[in-house]
Amino acid sequence: MHLALYQPDIPQNVGACIRLSACFGVGLHVIEPVGFRFDDAGMKRAALDYGPLGHMVRHAGWDAFQRDRPAGRLVLFTTRGAERLDAFTFQSDDVLLFGRETAGVPDDIHAAAGARVVVPLRPGARSLNLAVSAGIGLFEGLRQTAGLT
Repeated sequence: MHLALYQPDIPQNVGACIRLSACFGVGLHVIEPVGFRFDDAGMKRAALDYGPLGHMVRHAGWDAFQRDRPAGRLVLFTTRGAERLDAFTFQSDDVLLFGRETAGVPDDIHAAAGARVVVPLRPGARSLNLAVSAGIGLFEGLRQTAGLT
């Protein structure tokens, strides 16, 4: 299983996902451009000393990601999701894609996903933080596929 972040804007979210990647032993793919410099102090604080343990690959853009990404179904987490997380069945080679904090993903990327998932929230709640959503989705995916050690 892999995490993929599409053009993230907030360095602390990338730092938190570096920690998720390291702690759960999954690859992390960052699809550029990003809204910050990778040497941003906020990202370093969020990642703490987990950076060297994470398996992060930076992709120059969507086309580079599509060309170089690992095999497996692309599962987009979106507020426009077609299936609730608690009803979705993961596969061990899924690539969990999370959109840009400020704008999600464009329609063509939304359409390219093999599956679309929404984390159910209480009525009136708009959305979760990207790193929180990634942690919830990754844990459930690993739980279902016996990927937890």
